[in-house]
Amino acid sequence: KSLSTFPPPQHSTAGTQTIFVRSTKRNFKSLRKAVCSSHTRGLKTKFPESFDDPTIHPVLECDWHDYLSNKNKELKGEVWQYSGCLMSFANGQLLGDERKLSIHNYFSFHRPQALYKALAEEYYTSNLRSTGHTFVYMDIESGGEAFGRLLFELFSDVCPKTCKNFKTLCSGEAGLSKSNLELSYKGSIFHRVLPNGWLQGRDISPERKGIGGESIYGPTFEDENFVVSHNKRGILGMVNQGAHSNSSQFYITLQPTSWMDHKYVAFGQLVEGTEVLKRLEAVPTYNERPKQNCKIAACGVFEP
Repeated sequence: KSLSTFPPPQHSTAGTQTIFVRSTKRNFKSLRKAVCSSHTRGLKTKFPESFDDPTIHPVLECDWHDYLSNKNKELKGEVWQYSGCLMSFANGQLLGDERKLSIHNYFSFHRPQALYKALAEEYYTSNLRSTGHTFVYMDIESGGEAFGRLLFELFSDVCPKTCKNFKTLCSGEAGLSKSNLELSYKGSIFHRVLPNGWLQGRDISPERKGIGGESIYGPTFEDENFVVSHNKRGILGMVNQGAHSNSSQFYITLQPTSWMDHKYVAFGQLVEGTEVLKRLEAVPTYNERPKQNCKIAACGVFEP
């Protein structure tokens, strides 16, 4: 499991192979990981004296886009047009995707695609489960058009109280608050969009004006901690109106926003839904408010 990216390690051995692969379950992009894993480990088994153990770094969808962007700047050239979901290196030199790796390795493998698909899904599922974290989803639509799904990982070991609030508002299991407000994100909207800044939403009050909201603990609850940094796109955090005023509103960062550290409680990250986030960021706005409602059509707990 790797939720961050690293540059390919440098070795002097002639047979060093390093692979970075984007992993998603629903689109089975991690199928490529299974194919390449089979190739590289097969080479190590057949030619143990010629090849080091392969180094494979599976990364989640959002981190893959960050890694690819950094590689575009570092390697330039043909990498500017790189559109694959896997990047393989031999002795620190870029080979390309799984097809280029197959060409590079003269020893070929013939296994059914169904096997690779099953291995990929099993690996991705076990990868998510091994974190011990909670996962939630939100299906987004705008103007009656389905945008797709956002899948979040909640750092429930770091911010258990904040994550419980968010998870419960996604599932709707708390029912009504003491003030007779439905404690659910379903049907709520994103009321603020700042391109290259953040998205803001989840005012669950009936007015949906972006100034209301309520937590499962009461009107507000305290800042749990500031351990999670706003160091990349896709960080999930609680909106507040000052210290210890968290309720139901939250934001998703659209770039690193270190100025938010120690001011707002971050408690999760986006793991799937890169294109959905791009579409939300690009919606037409007036005074930072989307001209068409961007609504959470459905939400809940995701079981890997």
